[in-house]
Amino acid sequence: MRYYIIAGEASGDLHGSNLIREIRQRDASAVVRCWGGDRMQQAGGELVKHYRDLAFMGFIEVVKNLGTILKNLQFCREDITRFQPDALILIDYPGFNLRIAAWAKAQGYKVIYYISPQVWAWKENRVKKMKQHIDKMLVILPFEKDYYHNKWQWEVEYVGHPLVQVIDEYKQQHTGFLSDRPVIALLPGSRKQEILKKLPVMLEVSKHFPDYEFVVARAPGQEDAFYSALLQPYPNVRAVSDQTYALLSHATAALVTSGTATLETALFGVPEVVCYKGSNISYQIARRLIRVKYISLVNLIMDKLVVKELIQHDLTVENLRKELNELLHNNERKIQLQADYAALKALLGKGGKASARAAESIVDYLNNLSDQQKNN
Repeated sequence: MRYYIIAGEASGDLHGSNLIREIRQRDASAVVRCWGGDRMQQAGGELVKHYRDLAFMGFIEVVKNLGTILKNLQFCREDITRFQPDALILIDYPGFNLRIAAWAKAQGYKVIYYISPQVWAWKENRVKKMKQHIDKMLVILPFEKDYYHNKWQWEVEYVGHPLVQVIDEYKQQHTGFLSDRPVIALLPGSRKQEILKKLPVMLEVSKHFPDYEFVVARAPGQEDAFYSALLQPYPNVRAVSDQTYALLSHATAALVTSGTATLETALFGVPEVVCYKGSNISYQIARRLIRVKYISLVNLIMDKLVVKELIQHDLTVENLRKELNELLHNNERKIQLQADYAALKALLGKGGKASARAAESIVDYLNNLSDQQKNN
């Protein structure tokens, strides 16, 4: 079979690489052409475009690069037409991939979506067109199956979360992080604006815990000098690059900005406080657009307050100090948290490997279609 896979971000490259490996184990004749990154190429995909050339974040950046985005869309359509895949597999990256899905469906290609856009949080109106344009949807969060079934009468397949496998394999292959003191991990996000809002509050907390080493996970693409200026007044703080998993494997606790990092921290079993702070305008807009009870994936998946969320005006040095002190010294809280983390992992693991289940579902689906065509 011929597979055309599109991932537009680093996380999509990671999950796409595992998917390619699993597809090739089940389909010896698989030919894979892809948009993604080094990992997908190393897994056996023929790389067409690197995600570094696709990542435009934020409204202003998208507008400034609109010409490039439109050229990429046109090139993608032409490349798919030349390749003539048996299936187009789209991994998250909805701004680009949903446009390609609409076009591909109209051209008669089979469209499979792996890792659903978070339409349950915002832009719910996308679902009507998604149902029309996507032949098979594979979701990675347990509540998404019920969401699509109950609200949209759309049967999707839950395959488990691929991060469970990624983190389990990391733990088996790596020894951890070197430090002569217990470590508090600081994960303040990836974009400069969000780092400047949250990291200064996190850093001030370090003054109240002199026996701990606070370690900041630097974001790719941010210069060393940017962090050095922020960290300089704090003697028990340092920063590391490309060592987030090593840091989490050794951390006693973590202060984490909202997003996938909250889930990664939980899967490493690290007690955490979830931190969010944006500009007042952005926060007010988000409050009106986002329709979820919690901002962290951990709480959303468990449908209860497992990890404390300090949002906007609640994200203060004093509140953060109190919560971190609880995580470090309240044994009952620590026991309950680890029990909740175990339940979370059981929900997401689904008894096996998400990438393998996704690949098996895709290959079986295409084989069944092929058999039907032969019989007709």
